[in-house]
Amino acid sequence: MEMKEKVTEIIANQLSVSADKIKGDTNIAEELGADSLDLVEILMSLEDEFGISIPDEAIPNIKTINDIVDFIQNNK
Repeated sequence: MEMKEKVTEIIANQLSVSADKIKGDTNIAEELGADSLDLVEILMSLEDEFGISIPDEAIPNIKTINDIVDFIQNNK
């Protein structure tokens, strides 16, 4: 499975939305209604799935699916 697909699947499951509604430029908070707790849970799932650590200072820069994929690719 492609990384972007896996990220999309994790977010869709976490927020109980259809993966079809999530695109690369979808804003997780604004368009999918994720609150801060949702974001923390999503980031923890991503850390577990991809074996990475997402530092707190990086979180404000992570707004879209593409932001997440870019972060993972640059920090693996």
